[in-house]
Amino acid sequence: MKLTGAKILIKSLEKEGVKHVFGLPGGVILPTYDALYDSKIKLILTKHEQGATHMADGYARASGLPGVCLVTSGPAATNTVTGLATAYMDSVPLICITGQVVTHAIGSDAFQEVDIVGITRPITKHSFLIKDVRDIARIVREAFYIATTGKPGPVLIDFPVDVSRAQTDFVWPEDVFIRSYRPEVEHPEAEAQIHLAAQLIKSAKKPVLYVGGGAIISGAEKEVREFVEKTGIPITTTILGLGIFPETHPSSLRMLGMHGTHYANYSVQNADVLIGVGARFDDRVTGNVSKFAPHAKVIHIDIDPSSISKTVRVHVPVVSDVKKAMMRLVQLVPDKRPDMKGWLDQITEWKKKFPMKYNSQDQKIHPSYLIEKIGELTGHKAIVVTGVGQHQMWTAQWYQFLKPRTMLTSGGLGTMGYGFPASIGAQLAKPEESVICVEGDGSFQMTMTELATMAYYKVPVKVFIFDNGYYGMVRQWQQLFYKQRYSGSVIGPSNPDFMKLVSAYGILAVQIKKKKDIVPAIRKALNYKGPVVIHCLVSKEENVYPMVPAGNALDQIMDMA
Repeated sequence: MKLTGAKILIKSLEKEGVKHVFGLPGGVILPTYDALYDSKIKLILTKHEQGATHMADGYARASGLPGVCLVTSGPAATNTVTGLATAYMDSVPLICITGQVVTHAIGSDAFQEVDIVGITRPITKHSFLIKDVRDIARIVREAFYIATTGKPGPVLIDFPVDVSRAQTDFVWPEDVFIRSYRPEVEHPEAEAQIHLAAQLIKSAKKPVLYVGGGAIISGAEKEVREFVEKTGIPITTTILGLGIFPETHPSSLRMLGMHGTHYANYSVQNADVLIGVGARFDDRVTGNVSKFAPHAKVIHIDIDPSSISKTVRVHVPVVSDVKKAMMRLVQLVPDKRPDMKGWLDQITEWKKKFPMKYNSQDQKIHPSYLIEKIGELTGHKAIVVTGVGQHQMWTAQWYQFLKPRTMLTSGGLGTMGYGFPASIGAQLAKPEESVICVEGDGSFQMTMTELATMAYYKVPVKVFIFDNGYYGMVRQWQQLFYKQRYSGSVIGPSNPDFMKLVSAYGILAVQIKKKKDIVPAIRKALNYKGPVVIHCLVSKEENVYPMVPAGNALDQIMDMA
């Protein structure tokens, strides 16, 4: 029996195990939405295409499975660009299917036509334009393979409406062969390089393990923990690596970088061997690259050879899947060594001298204290999703993450508005888990249209809006480096009444006005079965500290008085 291209596409998604699709319909994608009507795949109807891509992204990060969004052509397709770029920067597997005008009209400036393949080429692993109905199943199979293998990332499928209406037999390719794409799990020289890395680690007196999001993508939690506990080497993580190792463990240095701990940054700057694992030496981690880890021999384990020595000179490159390389390295490295005692004592001294701190004596609602309480009352076990800004950094600093895939945030692109829709996707991926969304008043308003999606599907996310009346991180930089000239960063006077706004959608609205309200409000939200938005009137001009100003070395740190 012959099927239409639309039905073949939906059947192909079913074969790939897709359970949810995020998006909204429009002209040229209508045949596909009609086919979706009869599918067991659940459509999550969003209010904006950017929200759909972020939901698919959050779904993927929480579950480890590719997220899928389905939108129409033209402006709908271009609305996915921010979400695709966000996923691309953070190596998130995502399939974005866009409708397209009939094939013979492509290039004629037809209604709602746009070259979305050309637009998205720099921000996807690959972009397909389907021209023949017989290619649909193969292209879907290849898209999922590309998105999930090697260094993961988003893949776009552009689907002309005439192809979706054409008919052919459904033939599902069980195997995938792409001549131009053969991702190596391990470079042929990886084993020799792992031995060199092990020898360097054996001779190190001041080693530090530096772990990024690639370790979480690889599923290397067990191997990373075994390595730390066997060797006693202290571990620091990037913001995307949070949760790969419990931050309550004595070997944890917590997050490093621009808003990392003093002791993580000091340890990296004084290390003689730095072991980078699934991280890309981002500028927010390194500070001034020319002054980064000046005494260290650098080992870098990463599946992507183009990431190695891109910004920091690497002495021992290991091109390999992180989990596989760490498994081998654990076998080769020595147990805890007595000659590291002086180094570990020095780190303990830094921890005592430079603890993370905030002013706990007054009655203001300090964001750090609020995050700390959210952590305590959730047992540090919730999936936490953030927007971008000060609230993101406070969450990274104070929640204390214990396991992987529990800190979901836009790391590379820094996408304001990411957190709220991504939290909806995360909750749908993990319905049995508690999902907390932390947003700023500025970041939240960029995608707050998805309150309708949250309300309609009764997605029980607990959203905390940190309202300080500013684009907070912009204001902080203007205060510190632009003589307090708050140009464009004051938003309080234009903010809506969040309580009325949330209530209008039928969502439970809770407000925190005083410090004494914090614990009761968090408990009320956590005990409520449905969606909740908690409006938090946090202190107005509080800054995120510690902070390494742009251009400074990693150990040239500003802190609160």
